[in-house]
Amino acid sequence: MAAVGFNSFVILAGMRTGSNFLEANLNALPGVTSYGEVFNPHFIGKKDTTELFGVTLAEREANPMPLLRRLRSETRGIAGFRFFHDHDPRVLDLVLDDVTCAKIILTRNPVESYVSLLAARSTGQWKLTDARRLKSTTVRFDPDGFAEHLATAQDFHLRVLRRLQTTGQTAFILDYEDLASVEVLNGLAAFLGVEGRLKAVDDTLKKQNPEPLESRLENPEALAPALARADLFAMSRSPVFEPRRPAAVPTAVAAGEAPLLFFPVRSGPDAALRNWLSGFGGLREGFDQKTLRQWKRAHAGHRTFTVVRHPLLRAHVAFRERIASGQLADHRRILIRAYKARLPEPGQPFPDAAAEREAFRIFLHYCRLATSGQTGQRVDPNWASQTAIVQGFSAFHPPDLVIREDRLAEGLAFLCNEIGLATAPPPGPDAAAEALAAIHDDSLEEAAEAAYGRDYVGFGFGRWRR
Repeated sequence: MAAVGFNSFVILAGMRTGSNFLEANLNALPGVTSYGEVFNPHFIGKKDTTELFGVTLAEREANPMPLLRRLRSETRGIAGFRFFHDHDPRVLDLVLDDVTCAKIILTRNPVESYVSLLAARSTGQWKLTDARRLKSTTVRFDPDGFAEHLATAQDFHLRVLRRLQTTGQTAFILDYEDLASVEVLNGLAAFLGVEGRLKAVDDTLKKQNPEPLESRLENPEALAPALARADLFAMSRSPVFEPRRPAAVPTAVAAGEAPLLFFPVRSGPDAALRNWLSGFGGLREGFDQKTLRQWKRAHAGHRTFTVVRHPLLRAHVAFRERIASGQLADHRRILIRAYKARLPEPGQPFPDAAAEREAFRIFLHYCRLATSGQTGQRVDPNWASQTAIVQGFSAFHPPDLVIREDRLAEGLAFLCNEIGLATAPPPGPDAAAEALAAIHDDSLEEAAEAAYGRDYVGFGFGRWRR
């Protein structure tokens, strides 16, 4: 039975985002029925179907409300449907304003969805249930077509986000890659309020485009220029579901006798930077907003800085120092119980590199869900994205300089030159890199990029190098 308040649901998605696959898994849950694209302009539910619950296509066009009513009232359990940007706009207004209708938002990397759409149009194959019948093809990437595809997706999701914000509602957020996780899909079942759970992901539908993106294009050389001028991850326009961070003013550290102010990023080279700052007459800390403003007024020409670390290295530091150590016991228990991570007793080493690698990979998966707003726990600052943390600093005042850890010596020298100080010796090498190098492989790189795509793109990080 649906939870109090939800008597229906809507999947807000787009073409080639995995909505068919999501719907198949929802329909595998007892008490859940999803009827497809019920408000597609050309059919009802699925291709060539023009009637549902006794309502014809013409009647639905005249007034969509009776069909929406019958869909809910004549279904045992909780009923829903898929809705795309070009479906009946009257229905979007109805469901967005209805707090008893659960909202499920499904997104996919827009490049992947666009190329997949071109391929489906070329082959006519929109679903695949037998891998032996796969129709492979290459398509021509059209930069203008992609720009239009991206803008349409952004506009649709912005409209949805704004309405949810102004009506005080929340949604269950899914990315295409999440559909492979039975844990995430069962989390969706919990969100809907149904008792049933999946034992495994439904494998009726097969992935249609398993090859690398470039191999599916006739003109892969057109991809890079198009992406260079596109806001691929839509950070400036599309919704970001990671919780906003506070300014974290109490964590700020100032030099005792120099106009230098450091905002540390947790699980970064914090100790090394504090030690470096202390060389300028010790440290001053314990600020609140009032005392920090007073410090700024008293230190004309001051410079504020922060240091960002490669996301993979930072996540491994957080994993070792906060999770494996047992320091954050609640999160550690969740990883063990809900995500089946095998962790040694707090403070004890892993039996071998393979065991640590696997547990760390699970932690990166957890970080991806956390930074997407898909866990019930708070997003700890040790694994929140550095983008969100720096944005939080900026709520008080933007830092003058964001230094990449791999250019730390040059960055600190620049700061000293800015305020007319002799450059102090930079911090020495960090042992954290040696620990990561012992377990590093491609699977960890992929997991880190999935969890911290905003940081990779926003700060220009590439593959981690020791």
